[in-house]
Amino acid sequence: MGILLDDVVIIRQSEKEGDPSVITVNCPDKTGLGCDLCRIILFFGTSIVRGDVSTDGKWCYIVFWVIGKPTTRWNLLKKRLMGACPSCSSASGIFYYRSELQPPKPPDVFLLKLCCYDRKGLLHDVTWVLCELELTIKKVKVSTTPDGKVMDLFFVTDTRELLHTKKRQDDTYEQLKDIMGDSMISCDIEMVVPEITACSQASSFLPPAITEDMFRLEMPEGFPSGSLTSNSVSVTVDNSLSPSHTLVQIVCQDHKGLLYDIMRTLKDYNIQISYGRFTTKQRGRCEIDLFIMQADGKKIVDQSKQNALSSRLQMELCQPLRVAIVSRGPDTELLVANPVELSGKGRPLVFHDITLALKMLNICIFSAEIARHVIGDREWEVYRVLLDEGDGLPVPRSKIEEGAWKMLMGWE
Repeated sequence: MGILLDDVVIIRQSEKEGDPSVITVNCPDKTGLGCDLCRIILFFGTSIVRGDVSTDGKWCYIVFWVIGKPTTRWNLLKKRLMGACPSCSSASGIFYYRSELQPPKPPDVFLLKLCCYDRKGLLHDVTWVLCELELTIKKVKVSTTPDGKVMDLFFVTDTRELLHTKKRQDDTYEQLKDIMGDSMISCDIEMVVPEITACSQASSFLPPAITEDMFRLEMPEGFPSGSLTSNSVSVTVDNSLSPSHTLVQIVCQDHKGLLYDIMRTLKDYNIQISYGRFTTKQRGRCEIDLFIMQADGKKIVDQSKQNALSSRLQMELCQPLRVAIVSRGPDTELLVANPVELSGKGRPLVFHDITLALKMLNICIFSAEIARHVIGDREWEVYRVLLDEGDGLPVPRSKIEEGAWKMLMGWE
């Protein structure tokens, strides 16, 4: 009994542009595996248009139909998906999860200090390079000096775990230099200890009015008109169709990372998916059927637990991210927040999409911060971008808010 390593993840690329490629995953199961796979697929900029999941609690079989881009790095995507799958060794047909026996150590954190001359779209160009290099931005502090220079401080981790080597640092420098040209003044990379990362935390103060309005966890009776939400979300919980599983049926509008948002919510509730099907319909409507059970292997019969799960799923799909334009004294600030998984992982590409939206709107960034805040009983990743209003904003504040929201939701 066994499976070849290359067969754990198989990617069959589409032969015709616009047709979906098929990703098949066949490996030992673990709670939250679907979430981890969907996060990686989201990071690579591919969108899931259909999915099937089945597991017996020990082994799982997952198929995703995804739409890629001409620039999608399929071989690297396969490697990252394989890295997320639990390793196994066969002993009389029993599979042991090595990841559970030996928890991975936290990744090393590096400080990338970048000094350069300012120009429109610069921060997005730098962020794009870091994403292409698989450098994950944990924190950032960007500031502009009166003489038009920019000091960017990026605290990053390296998916490839090679940033401590001179070759990897030189490659990072060269790719940044290629896109920045003569704008670059200096670039330094150094490993930092956790204490320095903690001390570098951005300003922790968030106005109470913002925290109360933006970070509510319950579904309100009705969102205010004009609020940035996805269209109507229907979540139905049914225990009558299976003797051992609870059926959750979801109908909602598609958005970037939709399946990831569902999977991360179930992962945080420690819920196991035994069978699931995800399909997209006309006009961007999605239908999801999930047969689930609790960690103890039983269906969810407690009505209060059903209501809590249903409410949280509705909230996460209506507002997977929170976006607002606020006043910071006399200045204008774009505020974006996304919930952090209980595992500590954040949503991919958020800063990339924020900076791309502002670049497309021809808006310069004066300063930017990324920090994590615990609000209520939940951790949030908060992006605060102070806009450069030297010559006035080229578009109304509402258009900035809407542009960032649509980019983050994949509706641009």
